[in-house]
Amino acid sequence: MKNIVPEIRQIIEQSRNKAIRSVNFERVLMYHRIGAKILNEEQGGKGRADYGQELIKSLAKELQPEYGSGFSARILELSRQFYKLFPKTNALHSQLNWTQYRFLIRLDDEDKRNFYISEAVKNNWSSRQLERQINSNFFERLLMSNDKKSVLEVAKGEKIPSDPKEIIKDPMVLEFLGLEQKSAYYEKDLEGAIISHLQDFLLELGNGFSFVARQKRIHLDGDDFFVDLVFYNRLLQCFPWFVLLVLY
Repeated sequence: MKNIVPEIRQIIEQSRNKAIRSVNFERVLMYHRIGAKILNEEQGGKGRADYGQELIKSLAKELQPEYGSGFSARILELSRQFYKLFPKTNALHSQLNWTQYRFLIRLDDEDKRNFYISEAVKNNWSSRQLERQINSNFFERLLMSNDKKSVLEVAKGEKIPSDPKEIIKDPMVLEFLGLEQKSAYYEKDLEGAIISHLQDFLLELGNGFSFVARQKRIHLDGDDFFVDLVFYNRLLQCFPWFVLLVLY
């Protein structure tokens, strides 16, 4: 019996997650269909420039009292923008929820938007993770050491990265470590903060990283060294060690 319990738990968790994803995507499709109705009605508004805004206000007045804040004028306007940016239903990703699409709608640059879509789907980002990556300018930081074409190809899986610069951000933003702003830190404080926030740190590093060891002992030319943090990148197939301070 002990052997079957973990398997049943896994089935339950998988079914729950699948049900949640299904509900979330149905919500995405609902707002997509609403956006289509609004835009089509707006385009038939007899040439009046203000017809679209009047329509959205009227719809919100009718729908919000009955269905709640999810149908406010602001949300209905986002639905209209959503359909305008993503007119094809089969181009929508079931891995993304409505909150994530709301973040994406606000991005004016199509390349940037496509980049974040690819990364969010590929890395299974949560809404919080997607929001943080957008707010910390993940795309722009990669462009500082790469050309746009290469960044987009790697994000879409059309190219296997051959250079660490193609997936590692420069500079890094580590506000999630919760450290006070100082010009320098003790090694143990920085290392401890990274370990405590390891999932966020791996996300900030880039694609394909996994944590291997802490204070890894290596023997070179008859001497022992300790590498603070060791990571492996499955895309680059190498160990880009992060040495906060090499201890002899």
